[in-house]
Amino acid sequence: MINNYYDKQFELRYFEMNESGVVSPTTILTLLEETAADHCYSINHSLYQLGKQNIGWVLISGFMEMKRYPKYKEKITIRTWLSNFTTIKGFRENIVYDESRNIIGRAKGLWIFFDIGRRRPTEIFNDIKEKWSVCNKESVGYNLSQKIHAIEISDYEIKFKVNRYDTDMIKHVNNIRYLQWVVESIPEEIVDNYYLYSIDGRFIAEAHLGQTIVSLTKNDINETTDKSYLHTVKIEGTNKTCATAKTIWKKIQN
Repeated sequence: MINNYYDKQFELRYFEMNESGVVSPTTILTLLEETAADHCYSINHSLYQLGKQNIGWVLISGFMEMKRYPKYKEKITIRTWLSNFTTIKGFRENIVYDESRNIIGRAKGLWIFFDIGRRRPTEIFNDIKEKWSVCNKESVGYNLSQKIHAIEISDYEIKFKVNRYDTDMIKHVNNIRYLQWVVESIPEEIVDNYYLYSIDGRFIAEAHLGQTIVSLTKNDINETTDKSYLHTVKIEGTNKTCATAKTIWKKIQN
């Protein structure tokens, strides 16, 4: 039994669907982020309250796995809790339930408590640790410390300009944008016939307003059962890597 958890229910809306009438991976990540934000709000340390103190949370690594994506008007519940804290970071666990309480997704993230002005980690408030507490149970047994190496030669490539809507309240590119940039570089035939089963990402350096992003994707020859890709997001014209990732795609069953 999980203690110290926070539940939030969502009814999926039309604009959150993809062309097949199921929720997009970007939507699931957005709802995970919304649930985490509400968990902050529930203990009187909302993201806006923290922002007034020049403090925020930054995701540095994360993993999401979806057995299936919910459909239009389907109700889901996201359960979140903290499985571990250190001085400056915490592991956030997530489980996604459908209306029948079947588990359809799991996610895990390593978050850093961040001083926005000084652009570096800072100590988590004791009040946050006390009010959230922890539960040692994990949503998924996945090692977020395992390095994902950047790729230099890609099979697919696409570029983006960092616009104002790509940045969040702590003035860096939101982690959800990286998923969008990664998916955009996937071949259309894969996106049309497969669904994103899992994504494992590492956020390494900040991208800033006005910069040009290059999203590189390479076939992962080590994966034989499903379609798998390695990804690197970097700043054009530099050696600066912003993020690396691995995605696994499973065939859509009609």
